[in-house]
Formats: sequence, structure tokens, C-alpha cells
Amino acid sequence: MSILVTGVAGFIGSNLTETLLQRGEQVIAIDNFNDYYDPARKRANIAPFKNHHNLSLYENDICDTETVEQIFARHKPRAVAHLGAYGGVRYSIGRAKLYTQVNFAATVDLLEAARQHGTEIFVFASTSSVYGNTLQLPFVETDPCNLPLAPYPASKKAAEVMGYTYTNLHQLNFTALRFFSVYGPRGRPDMMPYMVTERIVKGEEIKLFDAGQLKRDWTYVDDIVSGIIAALERPLGYEVINLGRGEPVLMADFVEIVEDLVGRKAVLSTPPAPASEPKVTFANIDKARRLLDYNPQTPVAEGLASLWAWYQKEVMPT
Repeated sequence: MSILVTGVAGFIGSNLTETLLQRGEQVIAIDNFNDYYDPARKRANIAPFKNHHNLSLYENDICDTETVEQIFARHKPRAVAHLGAYGGVRYSIGRAKLYTQVNFAATVDLLEAARQHGTEIFVFASTSSVYGNTLQLPFVETDPCNLPLAPYPASKKAAEVMGYTYTNLHQLNFTALRFFSVYGPRGRPDMMPYMVTERIVKGEEIKLFDAGQLKRDWTYVDDIVSGIIAALERPLGYEVINLGRGEPVLMADFVEIVEDLVGRKAVLSTPPAPASEPKVTFANIDKARRLLDYNPQTPVAEGLASLWAWYQKEVMPT
């Protein structure tokens, strides 16, 4: 199967692409290696497979409509895994225009190219952040999600809605996967698991909002990859599906696990959580189990041990 992956050099994109290549798939990969975080880290992410014979790598911007069209015309991918985006709830504040351009307008360009060139399945990386401060626990896909707390989740919800239009008008199978707090090897430096690890190693202060009483549904990257691959294989019409673990963890407990791994206590400040931060994320994954045979395997302590092993090998100076 030929699969186009956007954001191939990122955290989830690189893990997904490596797994697809190991399975014998043909992968068309796009990434512009921007400086949202160190491009050298992104190039390290793809180093294990960048010369793979089944990989066609394009160093281009998904906002370049003409180039996107040319790539689709050349390869005519059967499926798309659209992971490329600007992430980060707090970083998106004050940058609504940027997030609209990259996360929404570029997604529309990809949908249009997919429609024109016979793509059968379009899998879109959405986020648990679309749920905002919902009172319904666990988070379930039937929640309207009409009150996003920042431009990042707003841009993702907008793209989910446009996906329905392409299913309705053009019969494109569109599956939006709402990821819950993904972590693991190759994790982004701006994400909490990496930051907590690095700041404990360096003895730097960590802001632990609400004294660590926020809860997050941490989901190991290999479990997320298995869910994406299942979605790429299944023409489902239009679906929105949670991919989480379904077991929220107190941030105080999360930090304690990392402290034990590193062998050092964190330096903490405990300010109130900003308005962009929900009190809890908690995935109902019944739909994922039913439609994707999704079954997350990795508990948080085990996953953080893998992240720590990777960090020691790839990030810490020798």
C-alpha cells in the first residue's frame, strides 16, 4: 500500500513511518524541517530510515499548494496519514493566524489533492484538546466539542468538520484520530514528558500547575502508531475516534516516576493552571476498540522507562 505521511520528521510521524517501512509499505513523506524545535533533532528522528528503498522523502512545506498537488499527481497514494501541523496549546495563543494557515488551510489543500487523485483513506491527527473543559468524563466522541480553549484545538476541530464535507460530497473516507497526551522515544522537546525529564537531569525548575493535581491520559507512541495503522487499513466513511489509554494519571505521580528513573528530585514551582489547561483528559476508547481493534499495551511506568532510555542514548552528552 502506498501511504503519504505528512510531518514525517516529527515525533509521531517518524515512529509511524519507521513502522510502515518495516511492514513493507511504500511511504511518500513530507516535512519542511522547520524551526519550531531544533531541526537537527528532526533529522536525527529520520536518520534510521531516510535512505530506505521504499521511502520517497520530500523536504517541502504542506502550505505549498502547488508542490502538494505535484506530489499527489506523481505518487497517487492510496492513503494519507496527515500528522504535519503546528502543535502546542500554549504556543498557539496569540498565533491564531499561523495555526489556521498550517493546521486548517493546508489540511484543506491535502483533502483536495486526495480527492482529485483517487486517495481512498485520509487519516487526520486531531487532539484531545478539542474537548476543552468538558464536564463529560471520560471524553466521548459524541461530545459537541464546540468550546476549544486555544487556537490549536480550534484549528483541529475546524479540520475535523471539513473532513466530513469531503466524505459527504466526495465519498473520501476520513478518520480523525484524537490523540491523548502522546509520549515516548523521539518526543518533542516542548512536550511535558521530555521537558520534565530534561529539567530534572539539569536541575532546572519545572512548572507543575495546580501542584500536580491536573490529570492527563498519557498514551505511549507505539500504541498510537498501532491505532493509526489500523485506521489507514479501514475505509470507515467519516469517523472521529479517540486514541488514548483510558487511565488518567496525576501529574504529581507522573513527575515522581521520572524522578525515580533519573535518580534525582525535581525542582518544582506550582502556579495555578492557565485558562488554556483543562483539569483532566480521559479517553473513552470503546469506539477505537470496536472499529480499529485498538488495545493499548504500554503502562505509563514502562513507557517512561523507554523514553528515559532513548533520552540517555540520543540526547544526553557523552
